[in-house]
Amino acid sequence: MKVHNIMEVVVVDVLKKYKDQLHMPCTCEQCMNDVLAMTLNHLKPQYIVKDSNSAYVRALHEADRQGSTAILTKVAWAARVVAENPRCDKLRGPSE
Repeated sequence: MKVHNIMEVVVVDVLKKYKDQLHMPCTCEQCMNDVLAMTLNHLKPQYIVKDSNSAYVRALHEADRQGSTAILTKVAWAARVVAENPRCDKLRGPSE
């Protein structure tokens, strides 16, 4: 049995679209994955069974202004938290 949380795809799309506007000091894979994980942990999952339903669910989220704003707000919050508390080797000091 295979299910997929389509919110992950939606959040990844938002991250890619607004990456420059988030003004993160680092956009390495570790930092972006931390933002993704934090955001997903604060959003209601939307599971699908068939990939053919993916476009429909994604379109609903893009068309819903309030929902889109809520997702972007959570992404911006997570980006701020990650920027202030980086776990990547680029921003952490050698003694940490």
